[in-house]
Amino acid sequence: MKLNWGERLAVNNPLRVVQQGFEVRWFKQRARVPEGLRVLEIGCGRGAGAELLLREFRPRELHATDLDLEMLRRAEVYMDPAALARATLTVADAVRLPHRDEAFDVVFGFGVLHHIPDWRGALREVARVLKPGGLYCLEELYPSLYQNALTKHFLLHPTEDRFHGTDLRGELPRTGLRLRDTFEVPRIGLLAVCERPR
Repeated sequence: MKLNWGERLAVNNPLRVVQQGFEVRWFKQRARVPEGLRVLEIGCGRGAGAELLLREFRPRELHATDLDLEMLRRAEVYMDPAALARATLTVADAVRLPHRDEAFDVVFGFGVLHHIPDWRGALREVARVLKPGGLYCLEELYPSLYQNALTKHFLLHPTEDRFHGTDLRGELPRTGLRLRDTFEVPRIGLLAVCERPR
């Protein structure tokens, strides 16, 4: 799902970059990912997360996808030229990723899953492109935060089949992923490290 003006404002503000910095450090501490791996970011937006991933994880390859071409164009402007040269930006739907099976060691998603109408299909795609033993690091928000009386007038999200932590935890095993670590704020969202079992 493409972002509306309210979402673009929310994801492109300077505080979002600070928040993502904390999240990336949390993922780094919990996931303990070595350098030199193949990494995918789904829903990369303007590229702030991609820059953080390049700096903190030092992947051999970083592929960053977004459904919204305008956001990828913003990434081309926002990202430092050296970081941009180390990343491959691609327009892609998270439920139909243009990558082969078992292509990546780690997949990241910063607040993207709740934008996808078929979030279960996106989880299956993440599991498909992950190598056995690969990790999926995600930040997600719950409907009580983005579909309340105030925010639903400014932010555009799917309204059917939304999820909370219990729904997400229940779906992970059915899509081939296992939860390894999590930090959850009730009614707000969670950070999680998931694994595709070997």
